[in-house]
Amino acid sequence: MSANQFLRVHAERRSSVPMTDTEGSDHFPQQIAGELNLTPAQVTATIALLDEGGTIPFIARYRKEVTGTLDEIAVTAIRDRLAQLHELNQRRATILKSLEEQGVLTDDLRQKVNAAASLSVLEDIYLPHRPKRRTRATMARERGLEQLATRLMLQKREDHPPALAAGYVDAEKDVPTVDDALAGARDILAEWVSENPEARAEIRRLFQTRGVFRTQVVTGKEQEAQKFRDYFDWEEPVSRAPSHRILAMRRGEKERFLHFRILGPEDQCLGALERRFVRGKSAASEQLRLAIADGYKRLLSLGMETELRVETKRRADAEAIRVFAENLRQLLLAAPLGARRVLALDPGLRTGCKLVCLDDQGELVHDDVVFPDRHADKAADTLRRLCKQHKIEAIAIGNGTGGRETERFVRGLGLDAAIQIVVVNEAGASVYSASEVAREEFPDHDLTVRGSVSIGRRLMDPLAELVKIDPKSIGVGQYQHDVEESDLKTGLDDVVVSCVNSVGVDLNTASHNLLSYVSGLGPQLARNIVDHRREHGPFDSRRHLLDVPRLGKRAYELAAGFLRIRDAKHPLDASAVHPERYAVVDAMAADLKCSVDDLISRADLREQIELQKYVDGDLGLPTLQDILAELARPGRDPREQFEAFAFAEGIETMQDLTKGMMLPGIITNITAFGAFVDVGVHQDGLIHVSQLADRYVKDPNDIVKVAQQVEVRVLDIDLDRRRIALSMKRDPAAGPSQSTNPGG
Repeated sequence: MSANQFLRVHAERRSSVPMTDTEGSDHFPQQIAGELNLTPAQVTATIALLDEGGTIPFIARYRKEVTGTLDEIAVTAIRDRLAQLHELNQRRATILKSLEEQGVLTDDLRQKVNAAASLSVLEDIYLPHRPKRRTRATMARERGLEQLATRLMLQKREDHPPALAAGYVDAEKDVPTVDDALAGARDILAEWVSENPEARAEIRRLFQTRGVFRTQVVTGKEQEAQKFRDYFDWEEPVSRAPSHRILAMRRGEKERFLHFRILGPEDQCLGALERRFVRGKSAASEQLRLAIADGYKRLLSLGMETELRVETKRRADAEAIRVFAENLRQLLLAAPLGARRVLALDPGLRTGCKLVCLDDQGELVHDDVVFPDRHADKAADTLRRLCKQHKIEAIAIGNGTGGRETERFVRGLGLDAAIQIVVVNEAGASVYSASEVAREEFPDHDLTVRGSVSIGRRLMDPLAELVKIDPKSIGVGQYQHDVEESDLKTGLDDVVVSCVNSVGVDLNTASHNLLSYVSGLGPQLARNIVDHRREHGPFDSRRHLLDVPRLGKRAYELAAGFLRIRDAKHPLDASAVHPERYAVVDAMAADLKCSVDDLISRADLREQIELQKYVDGDLGLPTLQDILAELARPGRDPREQFEAFAFAEGIETMQDLTKGMMLPGIITNITAFGAFVDVGVHQDGLIHVSQLADRYVKDPNDIVKVAQQVEVRVLDIDLDRRRIALSMKRDPAAGPSQSTNPGG
């Protein structure tokens, strides 16, 4: 199973509920192992490591022998499913306490509650006993009609309902007629049917498998709701509706442009209920049949609709978070330019282009403003002078308004050909510039300078800069503002932590923002490290981390392997080899009568290492193989090499586009229904999933990645709606057809 598939299968199990209760959790490892296709030993070991405070990157990287080489995705799935099971246990305990306080907890009921394997089953069992407001059935019981309902439920052939009901007519009890007595009894029957756990389970399955989403435009809002016009009269199966359409329909309802319903297959549901409860064709059976129809319409169908709203929202959220997380991972791991001297320009037509010069460590050395449109000669002189003065190696230009015009101006300056000119996606730079982080970094500079610095640093190292920005503001999501915020934060934080630790962090140059995502640290220890570095100078050894206030042995154990010290006293301090394994590397060097530096620099020596010889206790081949790979490329950056990119010359607005035109572009966002591409016209175009390749494509991530350079063909331009349709197919008119439903 691929990483993407694993994420997709288990995304809905994500939960941010803290793991607090342990009662009744002995079976969790066995259950989780079965669900995730792992061994109970792997799950048990992973849970133990998590309980000890182990982080996901640390467990996946440095405890492979303990977990059986589980990767980050599997460890995360175990953590999330465990949290969900603890949540179930907490709810179970609450329900048992309520039932006991009500005095209705029998041994049989307790057994059913303890056996419930999901929240929905648990709530079904509890429903008849859950305290509720006064219902029609409650009022009927108060009028003494429960015994009549019980008799009708027996459906005896000889019973004549009006005759039975006559005995319950009592004006003082507000039962003036036989019809009133029968209506009250049917209310009780309807509630019994709607609260029956087996019946609810059957109707739930029918809603899930045969139910439909139905939307209609709110009368009189046809013009205001144009962005939702695909859903003005829309219906599709609940079981097949993709995440983005579910969230789109819900947003339309929230903004009061759409009526949104989830409808079950009424005939099939009523048929299922009648088969379950109705026996024969007696007069009493007809009363029950009437009660079933009323109960379904008034209680059960609405209850199922509410449940399914929650369930499908959770499902849609999980998929949206998965898509967002995958996009964010790709963006964070985009190729860095590296340590270069950069001049960054934040384009502005009216207020001028804000520029900054950064040294090769990203430190601000100069800021200025130029006006290429009004004072072109002066702007040109300033840029040429600054490039020479600060030995600029690359120019970063924000892709906002005026970006293409600024790029054209800079390319026409006749600068040294060695200076790379790169248009940078500036999404989120304005958010950073107004943030507390930016104010702390540049207290003496305004927002415009901070924004330009962010653009320049993003070119140098996207990961180090983007961790300072709320991921929701980076512009790579799919309905991210519509999903559950806590779940989104958990999912995105996991991605940032994973990316930061997979790349590794330079201990002597990293900001406290970047350090805070390192395994075992967090915001306070990250600040303590930066403060210690500022006071005592650069670290020359990982061991000196223990001199940082409040950074104890446990935090050191979790963090050390992910921190890098260039030119350290010990050569492995620049690598991903954990300090706890330095001894085995020293032993390898001693056995070959060489130094650790020799092992790193000489492949012939590494080839002589017999790994099996060093297997000992908790040190096995998986970790030894990692160590050997790390010796070959200590501290290697897993990100791809940076490649310069340029948009097509002369194509700067949508009006410049024509159908059939071939253009270079950059993937800016990926959704379930396709990929968005920046072709340099201030409006991203969409490659629908059906136009990504000359074959069927299920997941756009199988074809493209965020920040990938692509060649696209223009299929259509809609200037009124500002939409551009693109294709990556060799022949857009050919190939397998795919869904053309709204949004995908």
